[in-house]
Amino acid sequence: MDVSNILASHAAKYQSVTVEKETPLEVDPGLLMVTDLNPIEAETYNENLEEHLQSLARDGVQSLMTSLFSLPTKPSPDGPLAILPPPVYQLPRAKPLPKPKPLTKWEQFAKAKGIQHKVRDKKVWDEEKQDWVNRWGRNGKNREVEEQWIHEVPHNADVDYDPRKVARDERKERIVKNKKQQEQNIARQTSTRERKQEIEKTLATTRMSTASMGKFDKILEGEKKIRGVKRKFNPNEEPVTNEMKASLDLLNKMESDKKKMRKDPRGEEGSLNVRKAVKFASKGKGGVALGRELSSGKGRGGGKGGRGGKR
Repeated sequence: MDVSNILASHAAKYQSVTVEKETPLEVDPGLLMVTDLNPIEAETYNENLEEHLQSLARDGVQSLMTSLFSLPTKPSPDGPLAILPPPVYQLPRAKPLPKPKPLTKWEQFAKAKGIQHKVRDKKVWDEEKQDWVNRWGRNGKNREVEEQWIHEVPHNADVDYDPRKVARDERKERIVKNKKQQEQNIARQTSTRERKQEIEKTLATTRMSTASMGKFDKILEGEKKIRGVKRKFNPNEEPVTNEMKASLDLLNKMESDKKKMRKDPRGEEGSLNVRKAVKFASKGKGGVALGRELSSGKGRGGGKGGRGGKR
């Protein structure tokens, strides 16, 4: 029985999983990327573009799947998962790296003392119960002292001394202290960020105050480039009508300022400080006291006679 035709049709229907090309495909399973460096066949491309693209895509996906199935796997609830290797190609980032957050007060202290951070487990072993219990929360290890059935009372304690209440108050004080320190850390980070923004804004304003808009100023280390700030200059060659219009506008402005000064003349009386004069004349007593003195005649005629009496 000749089955060559059947095998040929089967082979044509199901292509081989091995992709053979003049230039082997470069597969990077870490990025799930395949690079085909073979030149494009012009005849196949012009004859049937869709079929040509499908063939290229099929070869690339087949090479990628072959490399994935050759990787080591690990079990998971959804089935075996392939462990991807580190990527070969270094792709550029779309955005810059995030800036590191400022260290908290405790992190600065731990860094100076060489203290390493250790993540505490949520469960701790209880020797009495011989079981794992919660470290915090309901029935937690931190409430062990206040929930125990017997307590040690100091000799100098008061009659109404309650050890459970004392232990509970100490636990609440620790909670309040930790919360206060957390709020201080958040406020310190916020103030540092706001201070930095204020400095950048002040620096940008200072740059714009120069004639060149900061173009020729010395750039500080780490300073950002100011964008969107340009100084406009009039062209060197422009029509005479524009220059004449600018001169007329200047003359009109000067004339309007002159008219305003005429409407609001300021002579000697306008420049006199009345309050200062009244204060000086009344020797600091005020205008009412000065008026009373003038009406009573105390301010008239000086000399030894006081009120200017007859000699």
